[in-house]
Amino acid sequence: MTGWAQVNQGHVAGLDEVHVKLHYDFYYIKFFSSWLDLLIAIRTIGIMVTGFGAK
Repeated sequence: MTGWAQVNQGHVAGLDEVHVKLHYDFYYIKFFSSWLDLLIAIRTIGIMVTGFGAK
């Protein structure tokens, strides 16, 4: 599973990082669109192919 917070922040462990990731989740909820879903899919594929950004 992937999402806007996951492709931007990756896996988090610290409380401050969780706070930032929560902001990404709220952004996704506020600006939900097909375009944003397409962007998430493209970035997910890019991470899977290159491994860059994966944690």
